[in-house]
Amino acid sequence: MKLIKYFFQFLIISFLLIIFKLLGLKNGSKFGHLVGTLLGPFFRSKKKIVSNIKKAIPNIDETNLKKILKNMWGNYGRILSEYTFIKKFRNSKNEDLVSIEGKEILKEIIDSNKPVVFISGHFNNFELMAMYIEKSGVNLAAIYRPLNNIFLNKIMERIRIKYICKKQIKKGRSGTRELLESFKNNCSVALMIDQRVSEGIKSNLFGQPALTTTIPGQLVKKFNCKVVPIYIERINDICFKIKVHKPISYDKTTSIEEITLDLNKWLEKMILINPDQWIWTHDRWK
Repeated sequence: MKLIKYFFQFLIISFLLIIFKLLGLKNGSKFGHLVGTLLGPFFRSKKKIVSNIKKAIPNIDETNLKKILKNMWGNYGRILSEYTFIKKFRNSKNEDLVSIEGKEILKEIIDSNKPVVFISGHFNNFELMAMYIEKSGVNLAAIYRPLNNIFLNKIMERIRIKYICKKQIKKGRSGTRELLESFKNNCSVALMIDQRVSEGIKSNLFGQPALTTTIPGQLVKKFNCKVVPIYIERINDICFKIKVHKPISYDKTTSIEEITLDLNKWLEKMILINPDQWIWTHDRWK
C-alpha cells in the first residue's frame, strides 16, 4: 500500500512541478504558496502543529497562530515550486536572488583551511544555505536524511548532488565513517539540528526535553573545531538573505551535553526571528 501511496504522491508532485515551470519563478512561487495553504493541512494534524507552536510560544494569540500556520504551509508550497528553478539559483552570479551577510566569515574559514560545523534548521528554502556556502568556495559536505518516498528520493538525491552540494552524506550509522573521513580531509559539514533523531540525547528546546543530534558536539570534542550557526530568511516571494554567524569556540572541558544544549538555544533564537518561516510539523518533543 505504501508503494502505491508514494507513487501517487510522485505523480501529483510531478504534475505540480510542470505547472510551476510553465508559470516561471515568481508566479510559480505565488502559486506554490496557494497550493501549500490549501493542501498542506490535509497532510499533517493541525492539533499537533498548534501544540508544537504553543510549546515554543506559550502566550501566542489566535491571530499570530493563524498567520504562522498559513505561512508555514505556504512556505512548503513555495519550496516545492523553487526546486523547479534550482538551477537558476545555482547559476545566479549576483545577489538578485540570494544575498549573504557574513561573507568575510566564510572567507576566513576558507583561508584557515580548517573544517567547521555549520548548523541550522528547516527555515524557508533551507537547501539554499548549503548551496551558497559551497558556491562561496568552502569545501563542504551536507548531511541529509533520505525521503521516505522512494520515487521522489531518487530525484531529490540527483538534484542535491548536481545543484545543491556535490558531497552528500546520508544521515545515520552508514554515513558516520564518511563524515569522519571528510572532516579529516578538511571538509566542513552542514547539518540541520532541528529534527527529532533516533540516536541522540534529550536536550531542552524551549524548556522541554527533545531528542537532539549530538553530531556537532562529537565533532567538536574529537577535532576541536568551531561551530557556525547559519540562518536563511525569505525577504519576498523569491529573494532570500543568508546570515552567517561568527564561529563558536568551545572549551575542552565543555561536555557534549553542554554543547548540544547551547546549540539548541541558538536554534530557539533563529526560530523566533520569523516563527512562520520554520517548519513546525516536526514532532520534536515526542
